[in-house]
Amino acid sequence: MKANIIIPLLLAVPLLVETAPLVSAAPDPASIAVYLTARDTGQLLAKTAPLSFAPMPQPTEQQPCVFVDPGATFQTVLGIGGALTDASAETFYKLPKARQQELLRAYFDPVNGIGYSLGRTHINSCDFSSDSYTYVKDGDTELSSFDISHDKKYRIPFIKEALAAAGKPFTLFVSPWSPPAWMKSNNNVLHGGSLLPAYYQTWATYYAKFIKAYEQEGIPIWGLTVQNEPMANQTWESCIYTAKEECDFVKVLGPTLERNGLKDKKVLIWDHNRGLLFQRAQGVLEDPAAAKYVWGVAYHWYAGDNFENVRRVKETYPNLNVMLTEACLYPFDAHKLKDWQWGETYAKSMINDFNNGAVGWTDWNVLLDETGGPNHVNNFCYAPVHADTRSGELIYLNSYYYIGHFSKFIRPGARRIASSSTTDNLTCTGFVNTDGGVAVVVLNLSDKAQPFYLWLDGQAAKTVGPAHSILTLTFSNPKGAAFAERSMAATPGHE
Repeated sequence: MKANIIIPLLLAVPLLVETAPLVSAAPDPASIAVYLTARDTGQLLAKTAPLSFAPMPQPTEQQPCVFVDPGATFQTVLGIGGALTDASAETFYKLPKARQQELLRAYFDPVNGIGYSLGRTHINSCDFSSDSYTYVKDGDTELSSFDISHDKKYRIPFIKEALAAAGKPFTLFVSPWSPPAWMKSNNNVLHGGSLLPAYYQTWATYYAKFIKAYEQEGIPIWGLTVQNEPMANQTWESCIYTAKEECDFVKVLGPTLERNGLKDKKVLIWDHNRGLLFQRAQGVLEDPAAAKYVWGVAYHWYAGDNFENVRRVKETYPNLNVMLTEACLYPFDAHKLKDWQWGETYAKSMINDFNNGAVGWTDWNVLLDETGGPNHVNNFCYAPVHADTRSGELIYLNSYYYIGHFSKFIRPGARRIASSSTTDNLTCTGFVNTDGGVAVVVLNLSDKAQPFYLWLDGQAAKTVGPAHSILTLTFSNPKGAAFAERSMAATPGHE
């Protein structure tokens, strides 16, 4: 068992809204707004001097550029956000009321925070719960004892507060870590095991009951993943599915949702790392009886980058959606909270995932305590925000600000646009929002500042990406929102 590590108070990072209030993400039509986070500068999502476009018909190869074309559009963004877990909820309610409100504002307020618009929560317990639990009594095949009272103490109230702070639109999906032990081959919610075929229908009905119970509590559920990490035999809640087993279960789950009036709920398969992404998509989608129920393929980031696998799935199944549904950094070490690599790891993944077709991006726990928990198997990790429950203070990692460079400015309904960098020192992605505003994110992971031109249709603005920095540049589409809408509608292969 790992010993708990306590966060030293000196590592506390001031809340963004206290040091540099965020303004509305709506771009100024007369200029380019610039937001910067850079190592060793104290600038964290700081609004800097605006830029202006000037004529530049043809850049040379010696003039580094980030090219954007708002007329070339791709996938529509569902949202960007994080997971609302037992651990996050329990930690939240250990905070003073003022700090609770600060956290809600920091994450979910689109003006004074970073505007999370996508969330995930769990069916039954997960590793980031204080104990293992399910919602039924052992052996209750009729599910007559189904009861979500456990979640009403912390998690459901926390989710309701998050939804209220976020306003609309906000998308919440759910994922199971394990069926009840008595439905599994190993008779244990922990350590893998498989769902017994005799309980496929019972387990499918369980999902429907959970969704309905949460919606009765005033928490709308947009969709669900079939199983969290179905190829991982973990010391915590886990359950193994082969591709064929997942395919067979989807053919039970889909009709069960329909019979329960839940046909509108989106079903995502896989929900594990990018490495096997293509094989698992193929294993389910090549069966028409299962494929008709699948909205998308979910994936995590834990075993290599493999960004090209996201693109391969999207190329092969163009009407399918791909979405990152979990990411975190570990193992937890309180002495490394100031490491700059955390935010850079997020930004690298987000840019590559979106550029390869992802429609959404979901971090893991939105909040953890000073130990990197609570977690009932000591599987401690980092969150973008930690709470010191002894002092009631919040600690913001730089990952919070890096994620904010995307979530605040790339809103639900945005379309990804063509973007391209001429230098290996910069990676970029770009989006046009539903109001016609353009947001371009530029990442510099190198040790040197990189000057560049933001170039659009014969116009360019000169700026610089400092060493180890991320920039978000926002401006109005010079051809107007109507042009953006027409070009989106005319883009082939995108619904």
